[in-house]
Amino acid sequence: MQGNEGLPGLPCARWRSALPILLLAILIFPLFGGTTLAHGVAEGDKGYIQEITGIHLLPFVYLGAKHMVTGYDHLLFLFGVIFFLYRMKHVGTYVSLFALGHSTTMLFGVYFNVGIDSYIIDAIIGLSVVYKALDNMGAFQRWLGFQPNNKVATLIFGFFHGFGLSTKIIEYNISPHGLVPNLLAFNVGVEIGQILALAAILIVMGYWRRTDSFWRHAYTANTVLMTAGFVLIGYQLTGWIVS
Repeated sequence: MQGNEGLPGLPCARWRSALPILLLAILIFPLFGGTTLAHGVAEGDKGYIQEITGIHLLPFVYLGAKHMVTGYDHLLFLFGVIFFLYRMKHVGTYVSLFALGHSTTMLFGVYFNVGIDSYIIDAIIGLSVVYKALDNMGAFQRWLGFQPNNKVATLIFGFFHGFGLSTKIIEYNISPHGLVPNLLAFNVGVEIGQILALAAILIVMGYWRRTDSFWRHAYTANTVLMTAGFVLIGYQLTGWIVS
C-alpha cells in the first residue's frame, strides 16, 4: 500500500474532504445525546467535588482537563475561532484571549460566589457559537458594513464561557478548604485539555485545508456550526422557560 492511498477503497483526497464532516459530527453529536446540558459534570465527578475537602491538586487537574475535552460548547466555539487562522502565532493569540477570559470569570465567579442562571449563561454560550459562525461567513461585513473586532469578541465570550463553568461549580457547593489551590489546579487542567482538543482540531483542519474541498464546503461547515449554536440556544431557553 502506498503512503497516499488513505483508507482501502477510499482515495486520500476524498478521505481528507470527509474530515470536516467527521469532526463536526463528533463535536455536535452530544447535542442529540442524553447529556445535552452544556457544562454538565458527570455524576461521579459531581459527588467527588461535593464530598472532598482540603487540597487535591492532581484530581482537580484531571477534572479540568476532562471538562474541556468533553465540553462540546467550548470546542464548537474554538472550532469557529480557528477556522480561518493559518499561522500558529494567530491561533496562539486568539486561544490565549479565550483562555484569559475563561479563567478570569471561572476563578472570580467561584471564589466570590457570583453565579448566573445556568440556562441563561449556557444560551449566551450558544450565541457565541452562532456569532463565530456568522463572522466566518462574512455576515457582519454584509449586514453592518464593517468587521467587528474578533479579538475583543473572543475575550468577551471567553468571560461568558468561564461564568458557565463557575455557575455549575457553585451549584455543587465545593468545600472552602483548599478552594483556591483546587481551583487553580482545575484551571490548569482546563488549559491542558484545551491544548489537547485544539491540537486534534488543528490536525484535522490541516488535512482539510490541503484539499480543494475546503473552500467549496467552508460556508456549509459554518452553516452547520451556526445551526448547532441555535440548537444550544433553543434547548437552554426552553429549559429556562419550563423550569
